[in-house]
Amino acid sequence: MSDDRPIGVFDSGLGGLTVVRHLLRLLPSESIVYLGDTARVPYGSRSPETVRKFARQDAYFLAGHGVKFIVIACNTASALAEEDLAGRLAIPVLGVIKPGAAAAVRLSRGGNIGVIGTRGTISSGSYQRLVRQLLPSARITGQPCPLFVPLAEEGAACSPAAALIAEEYLALLQAAQVDTLILGCTHYPLLEPVIRQTMGSKVMLVDPGRALADQLRCRLEELGLEATGRRPPFHRYFVTDCTAQFQPLAESFLGAPLLGSVEQVDLE
Repeated sequence: MSDDRPIGVFDSGLGGLTVVRHLLRLLPSESIVYLGDTARVPYGSRSPETVRKFARQDAYFLAGHGVKFIVIACNTASALAEEDLAGRLAIPVLGVIKPGAAAAVRLSRGGNIGVIGTRGTISSGSYQRLVRQLLPSARITGQPCPLFVPLAEEGAACSPAAALIAEEYLALLQAAQVDTLILGCTHYPLLEPVIRQTMGSKVMLVDPGRALADQLRCRLEELGLEATGRRPPFHRYFVTDCTAQFQPLAESFLGAPLLGSVEQVDLE
């Protein structure tokens, strides 16, 4: 079996393009339809009810474009809305939290795991619960890092300011002597150099987007939804607000030129 329909990916903004980056690398034959809800970013400071409402609108939009699988490339929406969407849609859904938690447990040497993310992701306790389900003896330390998102979006991920903020945010995790750290926001891979410098080379960094891409490849195989490879893949990008900085910012997250059409849409 095979299926040439596209994979749908949504995020509250452009950070989810770091997930698309891994999908393009691991699944080069797959077409992708991406939705960035840039008009309502960030989701991390919203109430759970609002996040679920926005996630439903995002998912229904992608479903309307005939996608075969929906990827929630947003940690906050994965934490608060993945189960809700899975219960409402006939299309399979996969968020970043479950693959990220599993990867952290697999890589951790001593079960001392840290997680950083938005306030919404950390306060939801989703990573903490999943890690403990997989490894009951795990010690878990969570730390919100809200200023990492604007640093990434302003192109200041490797700036002196980023280094100072990282020292302050990550002090708790250093004190806890975590051996593995989950980058629980899709913006955070852009700050990986400064996070690695602050935490030290012995701490394993987990990018849930990379873990999701690995798991998605397996799920597509299991469900018989892999692309045939007989036709070239296409990529479409939708945003709910487009600024002059969209192109360079999107390409910094994607790590490559933005190929495919970009369109602005109104989800309301």
